Amino acid sequence: MSHPTDPIEAVRDHLTANDIEFEETAEGTFSFSLPGERKLQTPVRLDVGPHALGVHAFVCRRPDEEFERVYRWLLERNMKMYGVSFGIDRHGDIYLDARLPMSSVTPDDLDRLLGSVLTYADESFNTILELGFETSIRKEWAWRIDRGESTANLEAFRGWLESSD
Repeated sequence: MSHPTDPIEAVRDHLTANDIEFEETAEGTFSFSLPGERKLQTPVRLDVGPHALGVHAFVCRRPDEEFERVYRWLLERNMKMYGVSFGIDRHGDIYLDARLPMSSVTPDDLDRLLGSVLTYADESFNTILELGFETSIRKEWAWRIDRGESTANLEAFRGWLESSD
């Protein structure tokens, strides 16, 4: 099977072949979301530039608390990751980011790369929330318990929430 040599066409073909709905906001700029389990949607942007493919995936807004602890955890995690790494923008929001050479814009490499984005965003999401939003989660839990509201979307945190009651 031959593969497109044009990186933009390779990205279009890969997203289409994998039933990923995308928007091409400009020539070579693709926006889409990857569905997860813990993090239900991970927004991704691929930028096919003149020399490299840029990958940018939003993971979580700036932590409310324990910034150093969250960022240290992310940096330690970076040492074990394939293809992408965590970073923060000027606001402190957390992203997965990568720059790849044009030779890596192939179906197999795109599949591995997007798989890495999805895996790392999904696997890391609850830990980031636990480390950086504990007070907010505890308040939300207490508010829902007091009012008899559903705690379904907080179930992942039930163990440490109930253990400190």
